[in-house]
Amino acid sequence: MQNDTIIIQAPASKSLSHRTLIAGALAPGRSVISGLLDSDDIHRTRGCLEACGITFEDMDNGAVAVTGTEVGPKGGNHDGKDKDAAPAQMYFHESGTTARLMTAVAAAGRGRFRADGAPRMQERPMKELCDALTALGVDITYEVEQGFLPFVMDSAGYGKGPVDITLEESSQYLSGLLLGAPLSDSETIINVAGKKAVSWPYVALTLRIMEDFKADFSVQTLQGGQWTDTPWKAIRTVEPGALRFVVRPGGYRCTDYRVEGDWSNASYFLAAGAVGKKAVNIRGVTADSLQGDRAIIDILAQMGAGINVTPDKGVTIYPRKLRGITVDMGKCPDIVPTVAVAAAFAVSPTTITNVAHLRIKESDRLQACADQIAKTGCGVELFEDGIRIDPKPLPDSGTVGFETYGDHRIAMSMSIFGLAGIDVDLDNPACVGKSFPGFHDAWNIIMEGQD
Repeated sequence: MQNDTIIIQAPASKSLSHRTLIAGALAPGRSVISGLLDSDDIHRTRGCLEACGITFEDMDNGAVAVTGTEVGPKGGNHDGKDKDAAPAQMYFHESGTTARLMTAVAAAGRGRFRADGAPRMQERPMKELCDALTALGVDITYEVEQGFLPFVMDSAGYGKGPVDITLEESSQYLSGLLLGAPLSDSETIINVAGKKAVSWPYVALTLRIMEDFKADFSVQTLQGGQWTDTPWKAIRTVEPGALRFVVRPGGYRCTDYRVEGDWSNASYFLAAGAVGKKAVNIRGVTADSLQGDRAIIDILAQMGAGINVTPDKGVTIYPRKLRGITVDMGKCPDIVPTVAVAAAFAVSPTTITNVAHLRIKESDRLQACADQIAKTGCGVELFEDGIRIDPKPLPDSGTVGFETYGDHRIAMSMSIFGLAGIDVDLDNPACVGKSFPGFHDAWNIIMEGQD
């Protein structure tokens, strides 16, 4: 702690860690990835890649060396010589990102793959992605219920498209298809369909990694009835029916890569700076990041928090009296629990909109936020696609038991209530290991710094 400011080092980006591991695994040769997030979800993605024939080496300096494959993910009978070969087993546990990305990536390989997950993951929809893969020639056999895990895929790689996918339910369907498409023997056209688009920044992260690992693609927008190449970094909003991706064969090239800090996991500490007694400085994040959850500093600024950004010392948030706002968070859904809890410290109501897709995360995050925030005495109104927080004076002592639903983001966001003086009792504090195993140690620094 320096100059009455609490300093926290941000963990590596979970979204970029998934994507970087996958790109390295699909690039022939050896890639060294440093700064990789050490979390349950990343271990799941690595385990699935290992099941598909990829090898990894943990290096003394904490980096991971990935030896990519010449032929893409290998399933059972990938060489066509053993029709009775067991499928490559991909177990996702509760990682939705692993499930969506690795299902599409494995299907771009050759052979038989079995996809399965924990009970909650088996309840989360996969039908739209599976239908798109079926359109590309992948044979999918469901073991229990159509459109849900577990299922077995038999693939000879992506066939000729085009294929349609929406960004209504999850952007990860599109990201998975994009990551797999460079392995195809022919050009793959992926059209964005549907009525609305959410979480575009996560697609931008996928395109960044594809570009950094030298995949050959272009993004096209419909202009005057003609498809026109458009720089992907210039795209801010997505109009379904007017955006498509053209991915050409050629695969990826190996490269050494450092993963940047994670704005999603930094959000809890930035919120602490806004509602606690001391300013909080987050190191390891960059203000020009493509991560959608970088929006947390804009949202906290709208609410009245003091903010200072410097290239060499990261982002500092200063405590101020917060006011409520109305905010569309369709592009940054993972920080909705953070903002909802920060809103409970404000002096006027906050309304969060366009986040219906939060209902199919590790928990129904909208319902979870409503039920748990209400325990503090705040008024809460739930909509189909959003939530309104009507702040009331928060308890400054006593214990409140919060249910986490096994959801890391609920556990970490509810911890913020400790800054009001509440003794926060989480029913499953260990669930933070999904994305941030070191969270509680870092949070103790925040709490001890309030004295």
